[in-house]
Amino acid sequence: MAFDVARIRGLFPALGDGWVHLDAPAGMQVPEQVATAVSTALRAPVSGPGGVFPASQRAEAIVDAARRAVADLVGCDPAGVVLGPNTAVLLDRLAQALGDGWLLGDEIVLSRLDHQANTAPWLRVAQRAGATVRWAEIDIETCELPAWQYENLVTPRTKALAVTAASGAVGTRPDLRKIAAAGREHGAFVVVDASSSAPFVPIDVHDIGADVVAVSASAWGGPAVAALAFADPAVLDRLPATNLDPRAHGPERLELGQHAYPLLAGLVASVDYLAMLDDAAVGSRRVRLHTSLSSAKSYQAGLLSRLIGELRGQRHVMVLGDAMRRIPALAFTVADRKATDAVLRLAELGICAFADDVPSGVFATLGVSEVGGAVRVGLAHYTNAVEVDQLVAAIATLRD
Repeated sequence: MAFDVARIRGLFPALGDGWVHLDAPAGMQVPEQVATAVSTALRAPVSGPGGVFPASQRAEAIVDAARRAVADLVGCDPAGVVLGPNTAVLLDRLAQALGDGWLLGDEIVLSRLDHQANTAPWLRVAQRAGATVRWAEIDIETCELPAWQYENLVTPRTKALAVTAASGAVGTRPDLRKIAAAGREHGAFVVVDASSSAPFVPIDVHDIGADVVAVSASAWGGPAVAALAFADPAVLDRLPATNLDPRAHGPERLELGQHAYPLLAGLVASVDYLAMLDDAAVGSRRVRLHTSLSSAKSYQAGLLSRLIGELRGQRHVMVLGDAMRRIPALAFTVADRKATDAVLRLAELGICAFADDVPSGVFATLGVSEVGGAVRVGLAHYTNAVEVDQLVAAIATLRD
């Protein structure tokens, strides 16, 4: 494997602003090839699909290419790829469609590790239908999401099981195969939000046993578009449609309004970018994606280990969690400092980080708002060892 971070950094014009961008959980910076693809599509004549003229055919080709790009990323059939503006919107449409026939006493299983985008839609549908919500809890010491608990949480009344592939807050990666297996045993529809994990870990929707996987292109430096990837495209025609066209079929049934074609062109370019992270990767795009993401995963695991080790050596810092499987994202608290004050200090030193002091999601379970909140950082493909050392040095100044 050949992961050349210097080469990768050269693909990002935004890195010339002088800041240390450790804000990857909010979305990576945009590589030049993605920006070029979007601007090129904006300049080209593109019309609505369905026409016999070139501008219309170009729109259809862009949508088809976007479905194929996502299919290569997650290992599904392009006919099962639903495109939309973001995962929150798409997951809400999916929840509304799946929950259309739920009855009083039906159940759904959610997790405390998940982002609100994959819990709020299901909670609304459950309230409307009178369904029971059952929660998978995290281990507050390690921030792991134990898979064994799903054997008791999932029952024959469980209609849906929604779980994250990785937490963008604390980095934890649950054992999706075991969790999905517990759902399939009782016929539950398994929804995996892979928004945070897709930039770092190879995905195969069939291998993990999910019915649908959600991904967001902005997470890996793509434009503001997202997708739902169904393991079985035939499921789409059995769901209530949200499309305004009653004749819509396949993925179009969950797509509302006209696509943002330039952004979909950028989505294709962003998946191609992921496939070239390892400059030695060869073969089909699907194979190159697996090679490149595996290479990136190994590189970032080394950086993350270095960062966590250095932070744990600072007595005024407490790293939240100690998960064995994780993506390069973490949160920590600083003694006698509010998280908002800490990130202001980091910003003064040219470092981008976030403060989470609102009791929601995983941080509500951990109770960190009671001690001033947590500082949240994440490594990107372009993060290097120098930037990690800069963060460590900056955090050391927070004890003063």
